[in-house]
Amino acid sequence: MKIWPGSPYPLGATYDGAGTNFSLFSEVAERVELCLFDEQGGETRADLPEVTGYCWHGYFPGIEPGQRYGFRVHGPWAPEEGHRCNPAKLLLDPYAKGIDGDIRWDEAVFPYQFSAGPSERNDGDSAPFMPKCIVPQPFFDWGGDRLLQRPWHETVIYELHVKGFTARHPDIPEELRGTYAGLGHSAAIGYLKQLGVTAVELMPVHYFVQDKHLVEKGLRNYWGYNSISYFAPQGGYAADKRPGAAAAEFKQMVKAMHQAGIEVILDVVYNHTAEGNQLGPVLCFKGIDNAAYYQLMADDRRHYMDYSGTGNCLNMRQPHVLQLIMDSLRYWVMEMHVDGFRFDLAAALARELHEVQMLSAFFNIIQQDPVISQVKLIAEPWDLGEGGYQVGNFPSGWSEWNGRYRDCLRDFWRGQEETLSEFAHRFTGSPDLYAGNSRSPFASIDFVCAHDGFTLRDLVSYNDKHNLANGEDNRDGSNDNRSWNCGAEGDTDDAGILALRARQQRNFLVTLLLSQGVPMLLAGDEFSRTQRGNNNAYCQDNEISWIDWANMDRDLGEFTNRLIAFRHAHPAFRHRGWFQGQAIHGADCKDIAWFNHTGSEQANGDEPWGGWLTKSLAIFINGETFPNPNVRGEPVTDNSFYLIFNAHHEAVDFMLPEERWGRCWLMVLDTTRGWVDDAAPLQAGASLKMEPRSTVLLQRQA
Repeated sequence: MKIWPGSPYPLGATYDGAGTNFSLFSEVAERVELCLFDEQGGETRADLPEVTGYCWHGYFPGIEPGQRYGFRVHGPWAPEEGHRCNPAKLLLDPYAKGIDGDIRWDEAVFPYQFSAGPSERNDGDSAPFMPKCIVPQPFFDWGGDRLLQRPWHETVIYELHVKGFTARHPDIPEELRGTYAGLGHSAAIGYLKQLGVTAVELMPVHYFVQDKHLVEKGLRNYWGYNSISYFAPQGGYAADKRPGAAAAEFKQMVKAMHQAGIEVILDVVYNHTAEGNQLGPVLCFKGIDNAAYYQLMADDRRHYMDYSGTGNCLNMRQPHVLQLIMDSLRYWVMEMHVDGFRFDLAAALARELHEVQMLSAFFNIIQQDPVISQVKLIAEPWDLGEGGYQVGNFPSGWSEWNGRYRDCLRDFWRGQEETLSEFAHRFTGSPDLYAGNSRSPFASIDFVCAHDGFTLRDLVSYNDKHNLANGEDNRDGSNDNRSWNCGAEGDTDDAGILALRARQQRNFLVTLLLSQGVPMLLAGDEFSRTQRGNNNAYCQDNEISWIDWANMDRDLGEFTNRLIAFRHAHPAFRHRGWFQGQAIHGADCKDIAWFNHTGSEQANGDEPWGGWLTKSLAIFINGETFPNPNVRGEPVTDNSFYLIFNAHHEAVDFMLPEERWGRCWLMVLDTTRGWVDDAAPLQAGASLKMEPRSTVLLQRQA
């Protein structure tokens, strides 16, 4: 086999039309073998001939896209010092752009012998049980496609699972269901366009592992938060099963989304890998350079720091680890054309020693990167370690999943006492969290439900989790619902209970989609999708998790379609700046004001309304002028609106405010009935009966 020295960069396998350059980083390696595999599994080994700056490299003429490969690293086996090299283990390339196959859980893929314990080296050959990396095909016709760069204030996010969204869709060809090609099909994209969402946030599509303990239970890692490759798309989501074909299929899906004006945001898991702790398998990083890639315990380097609850954390102080993550992010933007990222357990990425530091190397390097700093960046602003809850503390330029928004809205519509002050903050974009540090309302990603927890239908239908199908005796998942007082759990034929549940779903949707900030909708919540009370369906790759298109609530779906269109049509509900609580730019009254049931304005500093009326309030939003001009520097004008929220279990009579706030009002929607197209005008000072647990939206008339 002819081998040339090649180049240390780029890392991974790079085809140039005549051959392929391979490069692998390892500080501790003493020798690195490239392992090439034929279609029958036959293996040919060759040493990478040179090392430059700890990058082992070589160029192999004639090796083309589709070639299967892996690495074997010779180096120290000294777990007490943090080193776990063993050439008996076939290792995945951290920069692999394609991976073929899945792990077969044999003892050989573990670094130790089960009978001897984790300190005894296992020299069994893992190659027969390991997936193989694929030399990528770099050429793709994008046809002029580019990032959409839709402004944050126009964005509505839809969180979905590639397989779950498409697996049962009746208008997607059966052979494409559950795949990138299915998601890029006209039926899927047509639905998203009709719904009015502007971005899909895909649950993890980086190549991930089917966990051994789940496989042994007959379950699967459905969610995919167990990455082992940060460049290769998950092959199981590709309709085209040829080695390496997943990347091109993913690109075609992105291209189709962009043609429809829909952005693609990836949920990425850079805080940990699928190799787990000292008892986990050796698949990639452990065998290449364990002490460089992972945070190890200072007092015992056999063990791993764990802020993710999955066994390990990547070492963000190591320059080559930071380089790996940044190279991965740039690859997905520049080569795969994705529009942004949501970072799983992002607080863990800011832990350089122990405490969370928002001026850490990770955030600094993103800030100065000319590519990544310009796309949508969303943090899940917590991890499982001490001090890990960091909502509101991420740097300027970042948006965050606003967990306090979720918790407040759930408490408010549950009827909890004394939530009005916080509700006011959350509804107006959470200025208490984001108004400092030059951040806008769009730092807040507002949501009520996400993949992790109850669906919206289940949120209003179950008081307790029902996770027995997960095989953990219902101990997994947080029991975060408490009592909803909506009557019997789950399925019921009681018309009153069903009507209340439907109304509560509409209440949540109206509040979410008319709040300032960026709304995020969980796929299926727009038409009452259920997981039958399972609030931790991470291992349910079946009908529990897949969207049931045949039984969608079409009335709720039409209500949500119209609600999203209403948000798009009215900039009053998507300010680019903060409310001031005062008249601005010559407006006849304040930009926002708060009222009680008597029609009296709640002035700043007033004590909360007493008794059960702390569960009800009204909000005036002035649409005449806005705190911020639009992109052309011209004033933006809209209608003015009056929203009334009654979270009490009894009806409340609300009086409309005095004439200076509006002489005449027209009801637009009422969550007891839905959209109202034939309402008679209401005059200033009129009384309006608010039904229990309901929302009314009024629009001021000229």
